[in-house]
Amino acid sequence: MKYSKHRNSKNSKDKTFTGTVQGSDRGFAFIIPDTDAGQDFFVPKKSVNGAYHGDKVLAAHVHGTKDKAYIIKIIERANPRIVGTLQRDRRAFYVYPDNIKQPIVFIPLSSSLTAQNGDKVVCEITSYPKGKAPGGKIIEVLGEEGDLATEEISIIRSYNLEEEFPQNVLDEARKVAAETVKKDGREDLTDKLIITIDGEDTRDIDDGVSLEMSGENFVLGVHIADVSHYVKFCSALDNNAYARGTSVYFPDCVLPMLPRELSNGACSLNEGEDRYAISCFMTFAPDGERLSYDIKKSVIRSAYRMTYTDVTAICNGDEETRKKYTEINDMCGAMEKLCLILEQKRERLGSINLDVKEAHIYVDESGKIIIPSAERTISQRIIEQFMIAANEAVAEFLQKSGTPCLYRIHEQPSLEKAGTFFSFLRDLGVKAHGNPDCLLPMDFQSVLKSTEDKPFYSVINKVMLRSMQKARYCEENRGHFGLASECYCHFTSPIRRYPDLFVHRVLTQVLNGNGAGAKKLYGKTVHDAGIDCSARERVADECERKVDDLYKLAYMSERLGEEFDAVISGVTGFGIFCELENTIEGLVPIEDLPADQYEYFEEKFLLKGAKHSYRLGQKVKIKVVNCDLGRLRVLFKLL
Repeated sequence: MKYSKHRNSKNSKDKTFTGTVQGSDRGFAFIIPDTDAGQDFFVPKKSVNGAYHGDKVLAAHVHGTKDKAYIIKIIERANPRIVGTLQRDRRAFYVYPDNIKQPIVFIPLSSSLTAQNGDKVVCEITSYPKGKAPGGKIIEVLGEEGDLATEEISIIRSYNLEEEFPQNVLDEARKVAAETVKKDGREDLTDKLIITIDGEDTRDIDDGVSLEMSGENFVLGVHIADVSHYVKFCSALDNNAYARGTSVYFPDCVLPMLPRELSNGACSLNEGEDRYAISCFMTFAPDGERLSYDIKKSVIRSAYRMTYTDVTAICNGDEETRKKYTEINDMCGAMEKLCLILEQKRERLGSINLDVKEAHIYVDESGKIIIPSAERTISQRIIEQFMIAANEAVAEFLQKSGTPCLYRIHEQPSLEKAGTFFSFLRDLGVKAHGNPDCLLPMDFQSVLKSTEDKPFYSVINKVMLRSMQKARYCEENRGHFGLASECYCHFTSPIRRYPDLFVHRVLTQVLNGNGAGAKKLYGKTVHDAGIDCSARERVADECERKVDDLYKLAYMSERLGEEFDAVISGVTGFGIFCELENTIEGLVPIEDLPADQYEYFEEKFLLKGAKHSYRLGQKVKIKVVNCDLGRLRVLFKLL
């Protein structure tokens, strides 16, 4: 059976399915079926049938093969708009997409607006002629290629992120934000010592904490902004927040999920201002065992707007900072103590504490790009442990109530990826205990413990992360493998994450004694919400990473010729990636490596030659030689 026959006809033995096209710059494609994201099918160029990257298609599995398919028809086009660079020949313009998986678009001279050769543009596809490049028109000129601001907005446009709020959404936000906070029917906690702890530049403050001692037990309060009070189900605000799914953060700006009247105003737990909240009080024994929890609607007033820097200074005994915040010194000390207890308890359960560095890139007041070395302080660990504890308590509460919940699930690694990871460990000489068929979190934890003093420790963290499934939202509780948690949800960030807002809505109904109503109202939407929120999270993550890469590129373009110590963080058939201390990665192309006959062993993360070999975790010294803007890639040379 030849593929050419499949293009317009279907064999009766070929099983049809729907899925999403993953394109390539070489013409062939893959299809990820809607029913099974763990399987994909290869589609040769001749069987793509005019489909492009991201399109929804009806396809058929080629009978007698394991993973080959052909496309029968296109159900829905995914990218009616393309972002790219305009280039001109004698008779017309062409838009070369930033995403090389997308098609080159033909633009008649009459449809080019004011765009010039080399400009970054947004074009709209107007036709899909068979066997030819799609036709289109320019709808927006973004600026000159190579300009940092132009490149950043190009990335944002390419992910179709909403940059502005519709007028009806803004009007509704202003209206509800103007309401006076009332204490009717809520627990009045305005006299309780509650503080917020965030980064210096944080504006959307959605979590506050309190801690008191009851004998030798800890009574921890986690107080979360009650966004659901303002954003009503199926309102204009809600529909827009659902479509966004999450706030998206960039080095120089943020695209918030909610208008600033709410995200930075009425919903933000600003110091000295009364705010609606949902408070979760948890009592912990000295060994970290949670003895009880109590969840209630409340009104709170943050006493201090603390930063991670200040709380860390208090915990480290800085006298100047302690004098400034005498009222909360004891509470901060108790918080540090409880944090360490909870960390130890979670470690006993097998929680996987990956030490993967993430750069906090920001632009200072002078416009300079700053990329400090990644650091995880005690104050950040305090908030992390307290939020995890509250998320678990709320998830358990909703599960027991029998009402819908968007659980945050993290399933155990697939057999194939687990096997590859353990094979990689063996090649490094690391003894790892664990059955890939039935992995436990503590199997991974023990690997990290046994290698924490080794030079390849950071690389093991990265490879371990790649071997794991991606956490997602689901209406079924399937546990959280990485946290070694049997029941988990996201409750603590409703200003910036829609799943948390969903959880708040259900929680409020249950606290109001209307669990049946919650089941009826939200039971119909919880499945789709899990799929849609997971998808929006992936889009936001990808866009944030690309913009971060752009800023890293701009940062390194000012350091051409400089030398750095690095660690090999990636091995491919076309070269090796090396990572600097500040998390910036660069490529050493294989043609720039010492002359040799190299063979690439993918499962061993090894590029092996007769005289030279390169594997993950090796320490190297590099020089910065170039910055490839087209591929958002820094190029290094080995010294």
